[in-house]
Amino acid sequence: MKRVTLQDVADRVGITAAACSMALRDSDRISPTTKEQVRAVAAELGYVGSSAARALRRQRAGAVALIVPTTSKHVFGHSYFMHVLSGVTSVANDHDTQVLIATNADEARGLTAYERVMRSHSADGAILTSAAIADETVDRLLASGLPLVLIGNFPQLAEAITVGVDDRTASKMATEHLIVAHGRRRLLHLTGPLDHQTGVDRRDGFYDAVGAHGVQAQALEGDFSEECGRRLIEEGGTDAFDGIVAANDDMAFGALTALREQRREVPEDVALIGFDDFGLSRVTTPAISTVAVPAEEMAAVATARLLELVDGRAGGWTRQQMDVTFRYRASCGCG
Repeated sequence: MKRVTLQDVADRVGITAAACSMALRDSDRISPTTKEQVRAVAAELGYVGSSAARALRRQRAGAVALIVPTTSKHVFGHSYFMHVLSGVTSVANDHDTQVLIATNADEARGLTAYERVMRSHSADGAILTSAAIADETVDRLLASGLPLVLIGNFPQLAEAITVGVDDRTASKMATEHLIVAHGRRRLLHLTGPLDHQTGVDRRDGFYDAVGAHGVQAQALEGDFSEECGRRLIEEGGTDAFDGIVAANDDMAFGALTALREQRREVPEDVALIGFDDFGLSRVTTPAISTVAVPAEEMAAVATARLLELVDGRAGGWTRQQMDVTFRYRASCGCG
């Protein structure tokens, strides 16, 4: 079917395309009767205004980019990304703004996604999530002048605008729950990737808790995947531990599967707690205790702040810390 244009609507009403455009924009220069006619014809013909044309008039791209670095390949296999994407698009849609997803899985050309956004002017600003601690391209983005909001904690970037949660404190409190509420004294932590701040903070929070309570502890480095959680338990053994704190729910589920194969009961033999609460933890048997991270809300807040920057409203907050919620379920002995 031929796409209905503004000229088609104007011809049906019997006015110029310019007058038709002003009527759709509710201009005072057009009479109420003509506006009503234009809207009725537009609805009848199924006319949809061009966001590209509106962006051109504003001298903007009419889009924002969601950038996921190549150093965060684990993100795409994780429901975290879908929560972030949902939060970004919900706010962008309300502002008639497109969302571009910028990434590149080829590490040999890892800068392509960043450079495409910076040089092509295809986006008015960018949201960056899950960047590695040593990712130099974050500094390049900040230096480019492109409006930018980061999701996560970036203590090394004092000038950056960030939205995140206090992973370290939340991990400490979750670990203390196993120690204080359930009397666990020999704890194992399955970390996230330690080249990312999230993995470091959740590990450090675990050690903060075990250090404060003087209990036995060990950490094994992982990558946020279910397969890794299962493998770490299979290879490391669990006879020496009566509690496991996993850096996310996927790894907790992998650990739960391995424990079941070893005929170790959860929570009777080993209490288990994860992190994120993006859906998986609620449907396992037993349900996994976890820390609920408001990823979709963080992404929505980041997008709203980015659109303020795009509009030239530079004043306002630079670091927003969102609250987490603790969901203590059967895997730790609650519920």
